[in-house]
Amino acid sequence: MILMKTNQILVVLLTAVALMLGGCVSKKKYVALQDQYDALSKDYNAAQLALTESRANHKSIEAMLAEARRNNADLKKDYAALQGNLAKSLEQNSQGNVNISKLVDEINASNKYIKQLVDAKSKSDSLNMVLTNNLTRSLSRDDLKDVDIKVLKGVVYISLADNMLFRSGSYEVSDRAMEILGKIAKIIKDYNSYDVLVEGNTDNVPISRTNIRNNWDLSALRASSVVQVLQNRFGVNPSRLTAGGRGEYNPLASNDSDYGRQQNRRTEIIITPSLDQFMDLIDKAPDADGDK
Repeated sequence: MILMKTNQILVVLLTAVALMLGGCVSKKKYVALQDQYDALSKDYNAAQLALTESRANHKSIEAMLAEARRNNADLKKDYAALQGNLAKSLEQNSQGNVNISKLVDEINASNKYIKQLVDAKSKSDSLNMVLTNNLTRSLSRDDLKDVDIKVLKGVVYISLADNMLFRSGSYEVSDRAMEILGKIAKIIKDYNSYDVLVEGNTDNVPISRTNIRNNWDLSALRASSVVQVLQNRFGVNPSRLTAGGRGEYNPLASNDSDYGRQQNRRTEIIITPSLDQFMDLIDKAPDADGDK
């Protein structure tokens, strides 16, 4: 569906460009075509982003699903072997019936668990795609210059440039950042089953402020400032929020250049499905004795 929409947008874009290049048009018509081109370009970029996100791998649930399927296959092999020896087992020992019954129960439990994992993964994939699309569409083109949104292994990462959020060496949130944080907060509140981690990161340049000891302090204070804005100004439930600082120890690029240091000075808002949901699935996994 996304590919079809992308192709349609490309066709319209190419047609518009051909019309503009193929002959003289009035200024009014040119402006209209330019506006249509800009709108279609935005839709094309959004479609491309959605396509990329839909292909992302999603957290450890895929590994859990693969492991459950392997266990299920092994159980089926054991079951087939027991069926082959059923007659002999019944003659020698009535225990064979007990083992087969137990094995059937384990297979049924394993199949049920696999279905739970598939359902959970499908739900997580769909919610993440909608969440990311809503985030992208709520931000203007200028906003997106300072905001990077991506999905990695089932987790949504919103990276905010520190020169937009804060003044140099400060942890007070700027007025410019309030509008963007307000848009992000609205999406966070709409998806109230997700947890939110705000994580501060710095470059490796030592800070010289009397009230801030080092980059650890600065990154943690910046994360805390963003968390408190989300809570106090925009009404995000504080029980869903966590603030953390990673200082200079989680760089995206080398600190040997101005550009690299700029990339490393960032605050990330990380949105994940509630850990309790995954723990509930793990607790329901079939154990070795077939009790679950």
